[in-house]
Amino acid sequence: MSNDTFKIPVTLKQLITSNQAFHYRAVPISHDGETIHFKTDSEHIESLQQELSIILNQKIVLIPETQDNLQSYLTLNYRKANATQEKLHYEDNFLQKLIATAKDFGSSDIHMEPYEKFCRVRFRLDGKLKEQYTIAKKEFPQLVNQIKIQSGLDISQKRLAQDGRITFKAGSQEFDIRVSTMPTLYGEKIVLRLLNRDTQQVQLDDLGFTKAELALYREAVKNPQGIILISGPTGSGKTTTLYATLKELNKEVSNILTIEDPIEYTLEGVNQVQLREDIDFDFPAALRAFLRQDPDVIMVGEIRDDKTANMAIKAALTGHLVLSTIHTNSAWATISRLIDMNVPSFLLASTLTMSIAQRLVRKLCPHCKKEKNVETKDFPIGFEIPETLQKHFVAVGCNQCYQTGYLGRKAIYEILPITKELEKTIRHNELQIDDYLIENNINTLKTNAIRLVIEGHTSAEEVYALLGSN
Repeated sequence: MSNDTFKIPVTLKQLITSNQAFHYRAVPISHDGETIHFKTDSEHIESLQQELSIILNQKIVLIPETQDNLQSYLTLNYRKANATQEKLHYEDNFLQKLIATAKDFGSSDIHMEPYEKFCRVRFRLDGKLKEQYTIAKKEFPQLVNQIKIQSGLDISQKRLAQDGRITFKAGSQEFDIRVSTMPTLYGEKIVLRLLNRDTQQVQLDDLGFTKAELALYREAVKNPQGIILISGPTGSGKTTTLYATLKELNKEVSNILTIEDPIEYTLEGVNQVQLREDIDFDFPAALRAFLRQDPDVIMVGEIRDDKTANMAIKAALTGHLVLSTIHTNSAWATISRLIDMNVPSFLLASTLTMSIAQRLVRKLCPHCKKEKNVETKDFPIGFEIPETLQKHFVAVGCNQCYQTGYLGRKAIYEILPITKELEKTIRHNELQIDDYLIENNINTLKTNAIRLVIEGHTSAEEVYALLGSN
């Protein structure tokens, strides 16, 4: 079943508290004004019915449900009833504790959102937001002001969005936090992006490449010139792949320059430059300056426009290895995107070494994932289920994974080396290569997603969009 099957309307959720839902193992599914119908996996139906009837002063009807399904109802509709979900009170070191907790959880972002009666705090865990705390509405302005002061923002300006930065220190830990404020109906929403300075854990071997894909990629980055592009939506791990690549290329004999917005990791031995569009120091301006700095490797954070694209091509043509990212849906779509940016096809054919598409998928929690038989309804309409897939795993949720059913993420790649045959295809603007991909056994994002489902690393639900793609 999909997650939507287990979601209930807010009006029903509010009939009982999170503590009550988890304590009684009961979830309301309908309410006609006189009677509340609950799903439960309790064996003590009669006594539970009496107790809920007294507490809620309503007629109660209990409907038996399996333990797994009931857990899904609880996980998707209520916060886990433990101390970390209680309402928090602002104190002098509250921000310090909040950031430290988010870091311990492995969160990438902290969202602080004001509403009419309270403010909620959500952590982004493995790419998905999860509510962790609520804060009293009257205490939230103090927290906002503290964040603004620490990040160098104007505390008197509440009507415009602002961006700042905080350096966080806790014992031996030190990392940067990007701060963004946004005025909303009930006050300013704050988002803190945790930027890890430590690159020790960033290794190409651990990202998700298959052995064959990694061998192709490493061969491509050995070239002294050319351009390698990684495509994908925001938050798909492109920058992490580039940093892992720079770590391997970071040798005494090489001069490596990067232009980034923002600088997310720091790499000793690499000359990293922060974009400053407010003084016209943008990607094209930085690239022009870089070419006068005798570089061997240039990393451009993102190709956003015609000028940046053409400057990157020029850098690759003049004997430099250029690494960058671009927003497209597949490795081959990068070609048409660059041509749309007015990059001449003959220059693109002679400079592009490899095009890569990337996505991040959540890995199933090994502590609670559950195996089940394959059913057509678990997959997109029209998707041809592989014969080898007789069983697959689904997310359940436990304390180890914060009731999400997933723990950690894994990258999947679509690696497209630009061969002599593809060079000719690009020169002649022949942008249909489906037969080429099949004949050369190129694994697409879809085929790699299917592989992860078959191997039990992730669920069909997690890669639903990729499975449904053509």
